Amino acid sequence: MTIKADADLYRLMSWMSPAFPVGAYSYSHGIEYAFEAGDVTDAFGLQTWIEGILKFGSARLDGILFKAGWQAVNCRDEDLMVWAIETSAILRATKELALENAAQGAAFIETIKNSWPQDGLARFTDLQEQLNRPTAYPVAVGVATSLSHIDLDQALVAFLHGFICNLVSAGVRMIPLGQTAGQKILSSLQNQVLLAAKGISDRPMDDLKANIGSAAVMVDWSSMRHETQYTRIFRS
Repeated sequence: MTIKADADLYRLMSWMSPAFPVGAYSYSHGIEYAFEAGDVTDAFGLQTWIEGILKFGSARLDGILFKAGWQAVNCRDEDLMVWAIETSAILRATKELALENAAQGAAFIETIKNSWPQDGLARFTDLQEQLNRPTAYPVAVGVATSLSHIDLDQALVAFLHGFICNLVSAGVRMIPLGQTAGQKILSSLQNQVLLAAKGISDRPMDDLKANIGSAAVMVDWSSMRHETQYTRIFRS
């Protein structure tokens, strides 16, 4: 690998690491209620649930928004950036999923500013303020990786991997499952992550924009129910 490729990999590993302070550990994405309702109670159920999110739910949505942020910077397309920011704000099915997106986005940008400063990041944050929209986590990460000239395919895989890692971690702590069971789930989902990233990367942006959204109805329902769940340890 070249020095540039090594540096890109280092940044992706750092930004998608559990050590990066976006508070991802505090969100279950509705899994906590799904567990209480008896819909996700073992490793197979957790894997199936996460695979649905990856194929039809927020992971797919966020992957598209990630690409939009990356491409908007790469092509200097402010209209696309506005679309990404607006779409990320309005296509959240529940209050808690919106909080998950906005809180992690704000934490990511603040940490990048203080630890990994980049020329061009201020333009993104200024535009969000002008639009009076919360920081969109997938768009923010897409912007940061593009400003660092990191390859889109590589960045998308890292982002989606980080997304499902957080969900596996929530399931391991809550169900509970052993750490080995969690790793088996990640191993089993490898091809799904790679296919999802490739599908988003290869499709034209106009095509993705015309087919954006979430069809993971039970995930959205569980998130809604979680808002009034009596006993809970996660914020979503």
